[in-house]
Amino acid sequence: MKKYLAVDIGASSGRHIVGWQEGGGLQTKEVYRFPNGVTELDGHLTWDLEALEAHVRAGIDAALAEYPDLVSLSVDTWGVDYVLLKGDQPVLPCYAYRDSRTEPVIPEVHAKMSFGELYRRTGIQFQPFNTVYQLSADLAAGRLEGVTDFLMIPEYLMYRLSGVKSHEYTNATTGGMVSAETGAYDPEIVQALGLPEHLFRPLQQPGTVIGEYKGLQVVLCATHDTGSAVEGIPMEGNELFLSSGTWSLLGVKTPKPLTDDASRAANYSNEGGVGYNRYLKNIMGMWLVNRLRAELCPDTPWGQITADAEQSRFDHLVDVNDPVFLAPESMKAAFDSKLPHPPKCIAGYFRCAYRSLAQGYRQAIEDVERNTGRTYRALYIVGGGAKNAFLNRLTEEATGKQVIALPIEATALGNLSIQKSAMDRQ
Repeated sequence: MKKYLAVDIGASSGRHIVGWQEGGGLQTKEVYRFPNGVTELDGHLTWDLEALEAHVRAGIDAALAEYPDLVSLSVDTWGVDYVLLKGDQPVLPCYAYRDSRTEPVIPEVHAKMSFGELYRRTGIQFQPFNTVYQLSADLAAGRLEGVTDFLMIPEYLMYRLSGVKSHEYTNATTGGMVSAETGAYDPEIVQALGLPEHLFRPLQQPGTVIGEYKGLQVVLCATHDTGSAVEGIPMEGNELFLSSGTWSLLGVKTPKPLTDDASRAANYSNEGGVGYNRYLKNIMGMWLVNRLRAELCPDTPWGQITADAEQSRFDHLVDVNDPVFLAPESMKAAFDSKLPHPPKCIAGYFRCAYRSLAQGYRQAIEDVERNTGRTYRALYIVGGGAKNAFLNRLTEEATGKQVIALPIEATALGNLSIQKSAMDRQ
């Protein structure tokens, strides 16, 4: 019985999950978990690459100790972030996407190629942290001098394991530089922005075996975690999906990208999938309530928080996609700045956040139905947010869709299923 290892790393934690085929489906067991988060360094938000790599290696060792017959592994993480390399040495610091360093260069990028043209070419929604703006900030700061490669975070970690530099398709599409038409890096974007052309290597598809580590085959899954999550949803037909974690990613599968003006106006993205296009929107997600809890009631269990929010009668809403919520020093102050008056108790903030998220989902679904010309019956929710019964009920009421909440490790399941297919082909 072949066994596979998914290393699934989110912005707040990582987990190593072993999977194997049994009883008509993939069975899983978590063997290692570790914390993750941004580190403030010289006024910037960064990732601790050494700690990430150390945990990845420690988790693999733990998995091998329990399952010495493992045959493969793969790593997935959040999108858009990357590591610059000079040969085999990373250029530090490794900036995190919530850092504000891109703000000055965004107008300069759009002066060289308008956002309308960028969207027509890539179909990627505007986000200030898109890779295209981060690399432009590096160029402006002189950080690209002498750089030989840039690798997205999961590809960097797999390079550190296998010694092989790779560029996986689904993750590359998150950055705003991959042609929606060709599925390769768009040379006209690269040239217009003055980025070093040698950095943009050919892209590889999920399922590619790139190397080996401790006897395990190192496989590219859909290394953008949402790409793997969509692969892990046991969906009947083509319905709406919501990957609910730090970010909420809501969308549908489409045969090809939709890069029309209506999709651009709705700020929808077209990201690479495993044989399909993921037409989706980034919504601020559980980041809102996670930061509220850290600030207002870090020792209160989530069950108590949601129960109190359900009893609250504070009914004002905020726009969850307002940039004020992206990386505030105080999430409470961010909410206060967007409300006619602050809640009288802590529970009011959480009720506001949950109800506002549900309304954000409703708006996103209205956009996707209008732009695809289809009406959808159900919304499949996976990820940590799927466990929140109160938010699920609010979402069902707001959207009028049947909510199918699956509190499963969908990202790990997708990661594992891609590995299984790759190993079955060998």
